[in-house]
Amino acid sequence: QVQLVESGGGLVQAGGSLRLSCAASGNIFSINAMGWYRQAPGKQRELVATITNGGTTNYAASVKGRFTISRDNAKNTVYLQMNSLKAEDTAVYYCNADTSRPIIGQIDYWGQGTQVTVFS
Repeated sequence: QVQLVESGGGLVQAGGSLRLSCAASGNIFSINAMGWYRQAPGKQRELVATITNGGTTNYAASVKGRFTISRDNAKNTVYLQMNSLKAEDTAVYYCNADTSRPIIGQIDYWGQGTQVTVFS
């Protein structure tokens, strides 16, 4: 199993910045990619950004140019730097680990979520 612990959410004024962190532990060698998703009230969970073990990144169109995903392999931690925040970025942000193991196959693991609230 993989455990994910998020931190860094909070309340910020529009135009401001926040950095989210997600520390992974457990069977980290099974992780293929990690990412951030978010869910606003009344909406479905949506992809924000992902990063593979090789460092390839992918962003939702709505955050491209404002958010940056990165990872520190030595610390088994993934970060999401969020700049130029907008009210529509308000959501619970979840860390995700995409894993695969022989026989077991592919499994997604999720963190507990961290609230990001942007006010104008």
